[in-house]
Parts: sequence; C-alpha cells; structure tokens
Amino acid sequence: MLRHLFHRLWQSALTLVLASVVVFIGVRALPGDPATAMAGEQADPAAIAAVRAQLGLDDPLPVQYFKFVGHALTGDFGKSVRTGTPVREMIGATLPVTVQLAVFAMVIAVLAGMAGGVVAAVSRGRWPEWAANGFSLLALSIPTFWLGILAVLYLSVQLGWFPASGYVSPFEQPLRGLYYLALPALILGLAHAAVVQRQTRSSMVETLTADFVRTARAKGLGRGAVVFRYALRNSLIVVTTIVGLQLGGLIAGAVVTERIFSLPGIGKLTLDSVFTRDYPVIQAVVLVITSAYIVINLLVDFLYTVIDPRMRVSGRTR
Repeated sequence: MLRHLFHRLWQSALTLVLASVVVFIGVRALPGDPATAMAGEQADPAAIAAVRAQLGLDDPLPVQYFKFVGHALTGDFGKSVRTGTPVREMIGATLPVTVQLAVFAMVIAVLAGMAGGVVAAVSRGRWPEWAANGFSLLALSIPTFWLGILAVLYLSVQLGWFPASGYVSPFEQPLRGLYYLALPALILGLAHAAVVQRQTRSSMVETLTADFVRTARAKGLGRGAVVFRYALRNSLIVVTTIVGLQLGGLIAGAVVTERIFSLPGIGKLTLDSVFTRDYPVIQAVVLVITSAYIVINLLVDFLYTVIDPRMRVSGRTR
C-alpha cells in the first residue's frame, strides 16, 4: 500500500510540475505587456522599464520560472497588477465560493443522476426508462448559459422563488446561504446529473446480467436487495470516477454560471483578470485549479479500494 501511495504521489507531483511549466509559458504567450498595463498605456518608456524591473520581467525565462515556483510553494503569488492586492488574498476570498457551488451542484448531480440511472436500469423497455433517458438527453442538449438566463428571468424575476444574484456564506447563515446557491447549483448540476445517470444506467444494466446477481436472485433475495446491495454497489466504481472528473470540471467550469448569477467566485475573478491582463492572478488561478483537479483525482483513485475490496493495490481487479 505504501509503495502504491508513493507511486501515485510521484505521478501527481510530476503532473503538477508539468502543469506549472505550461501555465508559466502560456501566460507569457498571451498578448499584451503586464508592465504596460500596470504603468498605464500613456506612461513613458522609463516608467514601463522600472515596472518591468520591479516585476522581474527582465530576468531570463528560466530564472522567472524558478522564482515563480519558489514563491508559489510558500503561497506567495505576487500582487495583482490591476488592484495591487496580494493574489493569495484574492484567491482565498473567491475560491471558497466556487468550491461551495461545485460541491452543492455535485450533490444535486449525484442524487438526481443515480436515482435516474437506477430507474432506467430496472425499468428497461418501459416508460420510466424513456422518461429518464429523455431527461438526460434534454439536460445534455440545453446550453448552461441559456438555461441559467431563463431561470433568472422566470424563477427569479417573474416568480420570485429564488434570488437573481448575490451570495451569502453558508458558514455564516446556513439556510440563507444554501438558498442563494440553490438555483445556480441546480443549473450547473443538471448537465452533470445527465452524465452520472447515463453511466449509472450503463454500469447497472451490465451488472444486473452478471452471474453473481443471478445467483443472488436464485437464493431468494428480494428485488431491492439485489438492486441496491449488489448491482448499485458494484456500479459505484464507475460513478466515483465520473464524480471525481466532474467535480474537478465543475470547479474549473463554473465561470459562466458565476457570471450569470453574479457570484464572487474564482470564475468571475478569472474573467476579470483576463480582460485586464492581470497575469499574476491568471497564472495563480490556473495553477490552483490544476492542483485541485490533481488532488481530487488522487483521492478518487484511493477511494476505489474502499468501495470495491476486489481492487488490487495497483488498481486492477483480480
């Protein structure tokens, strides 16, 4: 187990190093000059040169990269070119909002997706399966931004069921905070619920035809025990993989939803930084999101052995 842990940690560390290189090079390949943006378009060349020296942009790229990595390891991502605020404080203020939204949306996606997948798997050829498959097709086909705009117009503005914008921390006011996050989480979670449903249905249909399930039925076990104790439990490996991938994608892909509902999350921070060419913020946000994605997938990998005892340490079934 320790050997496997070391192997996975080594792979994750290597992936993170490669991601940091890509982020560093990609940000510097963007058009524009951060020194000019910070000093102002009308600044004289001497002022721009002074800003470049202050930001360390005159150093060779390898030196800049190692400085960037060294500071990042201590949590120092520099200061925002736009506001002068430490980037660490900006990420610390916005990342929790995005994480709360992503977790809430994933809870909705898992509950709705697994319920729909179970219904579709045990009702093959009947109307519940058609209804579940129709829901998943519709949820995957409708663009999130369009559905979000419609939700704001009808559910918030006309009916007044949900707030159209704003944010309240669930840690300070739990019920009010969940109320403000409910609609954006529902909109964000619908498409992911469709993915979870399809994967759950596919895995359960295959499991329900396995020999051990037929044996359980032959022993006289009830339908509920067969479906939930055997079929659904053995389908959790696929669902866990999908949830891990989707959760990382939710954190990175909540930009549009946060923009529609005016949530002060990391997606809004990223867009504002791109529009203003705030390079320290951009590279810090991308690096943090990449790190979160790697950590989530590492945790999912270790959850396999908890969910299914048949899984070897190497990750392959016996």
